[in-house]
Amino acid sequence: MAKQLLIGITGGTGSGKSTVSREILKSIHEKNVVTIEQDSYYKNQSHLTFEERKNTNYDHPFAFDNDLLLKHLKDLLNNKSIEKPIYDFEQHTRKKETTTVHPREIIILEGILILNDPKIRDLCDIKIFVDTDSDVRVIRRIVRDINERGRTLDSVIEQYMTTVRPAHLQFVEPSKRYADIIIPEGGYNKVAIDIIVTKINSILD
Repeated sequence: MAKQLLIGITGGTGSGKSTVSREILKSIHEKNVVTIEQDSYYKNQSHLTFEERKNTNYDHPFAFDNDLLLKHLKDLLNNKSIEKPIYDFEQHTRKKETTTVHPREIIILEGILILNDPKIRDLCDIKIFVDTDSDVRVIRRIVRDINERGRTLDSVIEQYMTTVRPAHLQFVEPSKRYADIIIPEGGYNKVAIDIIVTKINSILD
C-alpha cells in the first residue's frame, strides 16, 4: 500500500466533525478512506448496573479506552485489519459484536478528545479542530441524542450542564492549541475544506 495518512478531526460535541469528514470525502472519493469514531471506543461497562452506566461521565478522558484505540490505529497504519468495537448508546456499554475494518490509504479519526491524548495526536498527520459556537453545538446535541440515542430532553440538558460543558472547558477547548487547522463553523466553511483537501492530495501525491 502507498503512504497512509491519518487525519484527526476534533471539536466540541455537536461542532460538526462528521460534516467536515463528509465534505472531505466528497472531494477525495476516489481514494481509499476509512473513518474511525472515538465514540466506538468508550470502555466496556457490562460489569456495571444500568444505573451506574448512566452516571458515567462520558466526556471525561477516563471514559475512553484509548489504549485499544491507539493499538487499532497503529495496526491500520501497519496494514493490519482490526475488529472495531460497537457501542450501544441506549444501554451505555459495548455490544458483543464488532466491525471488521481494513486498512486504507486515508484514515479519518473523529472524536472530542483525540488531541487530548499525546500518543494519539502524535500519530496524526493532519490535526483539525472544528470550532462552533456553544449554542449551536448544544442544539445539535439535543437533536442527535433524542433522535439517535433514545434520550429524553431533560436527560440531555442535565448531562450537558453537569458533565458535557465542564469537560469541554477543561479538556476539549484547551486541545485546540494542538491543531494544525482550526475551522470555524464546521463543514460549512468551504475555503477551509478546500485547503485541507489540497493538503491531503499534496501529501499523498
